[in-house]
Amino acid sequence: MTIINQPSILKKRIISALKLVIAFGIGIGIIYLSLKDLTPHAKEDIIASFKQADYRWVAFSLMFGILSHLIRAQRWKMLLQPMGYDPSLKNSFLAVMIGYFANLGIPRSGEVARCTILYKEDKIPVDKSFGTVIIERSIDMIIFFSLFLLTFLVQFARINEYVNSSIFPALESKFGFINADMFFAQIVGTLIAITLFIYLVFWKKIKESSFFIKVLKLFSGIWEGLKSIVNIKKPLLFIIYSLLIWLNYYLMIHVGLQAIPQTSGLGFGATLSVLVLGSIGIMLTPGGIGLYPVIVAQTLVLYGISADSGYGDAIGWLTWSSQTLMIIVLGLISVLLISLNKKKPTKETS
Repeated sequence: MTIINQPSILKKRIISALKLVIAFGIGIGIIYLSLKDLTPHAKEDIIASFKQADYRWVAFSLMFGILSHLIRAQRWKMLLQPMGYDPSLKNSFLAVMIGYFANLGIPRSGEVARCTILYKEDKIPVDKSFGTVIIERSIDMIIFFSLFLLTFLVQFARINEYVNSSIFPALESKFGFINADMFFAQIVGTLIAITLFIYLVFWKKIKESSFFIKVLKLFSGIWEGLKSIVNIKKPLLFIIYSLLIWLNYYLMIHVGLQAIPQTSGLGFGATLSVLVLGSIGIMLTPGGIGLYPVIVAQTLVLYGISADSGYGDAIGWLTWSSQTLMIIVLGLISVLLISLNKKKPTKETS
């Protein structure tokens, strides 16, 4: 039976390896393209920004990052307690940091890694702890989508102004027939027509596809995660912890923007936009490599930080590299501390 399954296992491993190579390749490609198109003046601005940055603000911002991970570890404990498991905050935190560290190397491996750590340290079955991680991710996705919508509503006027002043003139000069007043109506009409065509012609194949099934499972998981909150002993505290995690993400970015003078005056809207759009970059490439700094730079164009100046790229690279370094350092320390942990006797864990 094992011999029969070997080709299938090998195929899955090859596909996983290819996905990893492609993900890193995309990230490195984005880095190359973003740096290639920078003017010599912009590159000088980036180097100068790194040299002149106030790293006290960077260090202060990372404190909020560490606090968010600590709260995440405590929130995870709350999800495990209804099942009769109560790992120490220390072990939960170390497992969370090892999970983030693993994700830098192999996307999606962190969830399994942190559950494996808790099994080794507290004998919590991986399948049960992994279920709580899915619930965690579901709650985070709900908050993320809410923040995405909030960002769009709060910053609609600024986005609309940018589109009218920068996007439409470029399209009109290139194509000539773009009508700014009718553009959105044309886009909506086209999308409706395409959607109807796809629904009528390909719907049967789409709903049977693995991608569609995965999307359904994602939303099903989000719904199950939302319902599971009622089983927690202190659901209100769980919600507060969830909001505090994202508040600390926000503060980490806002404080980090103070590191260079050109971005220190940016307010609530800019920070919120960087948080939401930057999160997309982190989702798409391992740890946001290459993509996160580019998204930050392009987002800050909306707030008066010229793409030609290099300051947007500088703060993007500064925040990304500092956050990544934090995860690497804390991840390695966590691996060391876990390896030094004294294992519990079998009679206590059985």
